[in-house]
Amino acid sequence: QVQLVESGGGLVQAGGSLRLSCVASGRTFSSVGLGWFRQAPGKEREFVGAVSRRSGSLYYADSVKGRFTISTDNAKNAVYLQMNSLKAEDTAVYYCATLLSWPRTPSDYWGPGTHVTVSS
Repeated sequence: QVQLVESGGGLVQAGGSLRLSCVASGRTFSSVGLGWFRQAPGKEREFVGAVSRRSGSLYYADSVKGRFTISTDNAKNAVYLQMNSLKAEDTAVYYCATLLSWPRTPSDYWGPGTHVTVSS
């Protein structure tokens, strides 16, 4: 079993920044990495970015490349998503999930999500 909890969401103006956190516990060593995903109102869930558990490699969706950065703190079992230059279209519920395959296939373990609202 894996437990994931996201935090750090909120309301921010366009152009601003937020940092999301995902803290993991349980059998995280069985996954190939951790990914961030988001789902905007009325839209399908989409991939945002991922970090490989073994190599630390990073991978981002084109829509966030250059604006979002993933980092990790192994001592805290935490993965962060630093979001800069936020746009209204970044408004969504953001989820972290363990990965079944690299770089964007999630497993069945998801956090409850954290809401991000970007006002224009």
